[in-house]
Amino acid sequence: MSETKTKAGLQDVVAGESSICLVDGTKGRLVYHGYDINDLVGKASFEEVVYLLWHGKLPNQKELSQLDAELKKYREIPADVMALIQGLSNSPANAMEILRTVASYAGAIDPDKSMNRDTHLQQSAKLVSLMASATAAVGRFKAGKEYVAPRNDLGHAANFLYMLNGTEADELSVEAFDVALILHADHEFNASTFTARCTVGTLSDVYSGVTSAIGALKGPLHGGANEDVLRMLLKIDSVERAEAGIKDLLAKGVKVPGFGHRVYRSYDPRGLVLKKYAKELTTKQGATKYFDMTVIAERVVLEYFANKGKDLKYNVDLYSGSLYNAMNIPVELFTPLFVMSRVSGWTAHILEQYANNRIIRPVAEYVGPVDLQFVPISKRA
Repeated sequence: MSETKTKAGLQDVVAGESSICLVDGTKGRLVYHGYDINDLVGKASFEEVVYLLWHGKLPNQKELSQLDAELKKYREIPADVMALIQGLSNSPANAMEILRTVASYAGAIDPDKSMNRDTHLQQSAKLVSLMASATAAVGRFKAGKEYVAPRNDLGHAANFLYMLNGTEADELSVEAFDVALILHADHEFNASTFTARCTVGTLSDVYSGVTSAIGALKGPLHGGANEDVLRMLLKIDSVERAEAGIKDLLAKGVKVPGFGHRVYRSYDPRGLVLKKYAKELTTKQGATKYFDMTVIAERVVLEYFANKGKDLKYNVDLYSGSLYNAMNIPVELFTPLFVMSRVSGWTAHILEQYANNRIIRPVAEYVGPVDLQFVPISKRA
């Protein structure tokens, strides 16, 4: 037996070096390439943050214009990919399963199989645009609506909301959604990002890395908590019943989604920002029902755990549900929204892994038997 102490889930194990993202769980800070998230939201666009993640610096105007043009070039879904999305949208496949398949298919039909940074950057741009357009298309098809073609006069966030809803979103909705994309863009060595790095650490391609990352995010222990929050609120469906409904869940031992985090021990800085925008947007719309219910849920849950001596905090998922709902985004697309944002971070980590690659191969602590004697099958009990 090894003298090295194993840690379930690799918790707190340093598995590599990265200059992309710092998650300071003690201070409640999130940093992209040296920039605190609070210095980016509301100031930089999602496109600027994509450039920052890929290149390690904020772009100048020329660099941003070049990236913007490239992302817009890949917005329109190719005909064969569109046929795949339409077919799967009429099948039992959910949105995450469709996106996973689309990412894999896009890799299969890409004729450029070369392994160099320029190709990888181009493929990364294709995936950022494709995941956004595909998510909007799936949302339309699943709702029995027709596809809405992209508009190149709109930014990334505004274009997605237009493609999904068929109408141009108001300025505050666009700003709030752009901020949400920035907040979800990267989060260090989370399960899906680490999966992507493991995949390309074998010198597999960018598409395989992203496909495997989507597969990891599809799991309910990684993605989907904000879906669970809104579904919980929809089930209670009343501000007046919210407190009693949440207390009933707690009394039954049900884990209320949107609270606690594996890394953050103080607060989740992303959650604070999303709460602000959720309040602002729902107040402007005069439809604060689900935001008000979320505020009640926050108070009830935190009081419940405080009485047990636990200083629990809400996380990024608690208020994103009411925010997305205010943008007419169906709950089934909440985790796919995570994909269309996090693909920027996944590809940044893929690029970093390629740049200084060593295959990721940890060891396991063997806990099984040894020195067993072989017994012929005729003599086995």
